[in-house]
Amino acid sequence: MAYDLEEQEQLDNLKAIWKKYGNLATWGLIIILAAYAGWTVWTARQTTQSVQASQLYEEANKFVATKDNAKVQAKADELKSKFAGTSYAPMVALLAAKSAFDANDLKAAKAQLQWVVDTTKAEEYTALAKIRLASIALDEKAYEDGLKQLTGTFPAQFEADVLDAKGDIYVAQNKIEDARTAYKAALEKMLEKSPGRQALQMKLDVIGGTADTKVVSK
Repeated sequence: MAYDLEEQEQLDNLKAIWKKYGNLATWGLIIILAAYAGWTVWTARQTTQSVQASQLYEEANKFVATKDNAKVQAKADELKSKFAGTSYAPMVALLAAKSAFDANDLKAAKAQLQWVVDTTKAEEYTALAKIRLASIALDEKAYEDGLKQLTGTFPAQFEADVLDAKGDIYVAQNKIEDARTAYKAALEKMLEKSPGRQALQMKLDVIGGTADTKVVSK
């Protein structure tokens, strides 16, 4: 095919541009393809890790059912070691903490809960771990340590539980007025149909409190 002078000039310009920038364009394409390939591998790896982590979590759950705390702790530590970045890691740590607590191994329970506090970025898991650490501190009569766990901000859905836990510690310290204040505030934040509401009201009644609080009905 013959080209006129204008077309030939355009072709020559294109060749010159490719000669000057062609390698850059090629490398740019390679970088894009490499990034995509890397993302694909990472996604596949994350999926594989999640599946493997879920298997370990289920194994730990089975040992909870048989009350084999030693094996629960072993599976939990294995999952945390291999798949700490998955959502199953804080879940299995909380599971192992409950297993250890039921087996009266408070040291292991606290270690699992503290791991959640120190490592997970999910506020819900952290909140639950802190509330449970405060409960253990109450059992050990380490009241100030328990109150420290309950300081700071918590997700809204845990605020009533935090105040309830504070009230329990205040009662143990014989700070009845502080306990009343905490329990009443907890009742205000607790949903009307919450299963813990009746128990909370009973605790308030025992220390001579009244339930003149606003009720959350949602």
